[in-house]
Amino acid sequence: MNGTPELLLFCLHHAGAGASAYRNWQKLIGRRIEVVPVQLPGREGRFTEPAEPSITRLAEWLQEPLLQRAGRTPFALFGHSMGAVLAYELSHRLTRAGRPPAHLAVSAYAPPHIRVPTHVHTLSDQEFLDHVAGLEGTVPAVLESPELLELLLPVLRVDFAACDSYAYAERGRLGVPLTAFGGDSDPGVSVPMLERWAELTSGPAGIEVFPGGHFYLLDQLEAVLDVLTGKLGIPRE
Repeated sequence: MNGTPELLLFCLHHAGAGASAYRNWQKLIGRRIEVVPVQLPGREGRFTEPAEPSITRLAEWLQEPLLQRAGRTPFALFGHSMGAVLAYELSHRLTRAGRPPAHLAVSAYAPPHIRVPTHVHTLSDQEFLDHVAGLEGTVPAVLESPELLELLLPVLRVDFAACDSYAYAERGRLGVPLTAFGGDSDPGVSVPMLERWAELTSGPAGIEVFPGGHFYLLDQLEAVLDVLTGKLGIPRE
């Protein structure tokens, strides 16, 4: 990316995915915002590293690299599904470090203070794959390929374990602007759930709902980016 961006947008991916989930964002957003996809261990370019089954530890590990990458440039966080709770946890750590994000955008995830505990990672292989297929974010051919499943399934289980084991800790409200994004037919995250993200910040808060399910982003990306960049105060070019 040429030139100095006005803001960095750190993007945190969903369970089983990698930084490539955000591969199209930069060309759609334009040059004023630099999209920085965050690559978690255990996948894609970090395939040889063990995946981490703890949201808290992931946030701890990411804090300093993120701050170093940002330097003096303002930054915002966007997280989809598992990435949403990771972005929330990171926001607390960054706030304590004196560098809160300019905006926290969370997508397709129930706010952690009301989320019902789950044990998805302990399901049998078939039940687990049925759950993943029901979210409609994985190409069916992948779920039908034994070779690809051998690679994907362990990472998916670790990511779901990270979400299942995350325990909300009362630390007071964040002081950052927050927007909760979601699909109007997401089977696991209703619109009333999205509205309750506002309870976790003392800053401005709102929700944005789009047609679609848990992976509404796949069909609504340009509309989502129009809204997101508007929230960041840097409209798409």
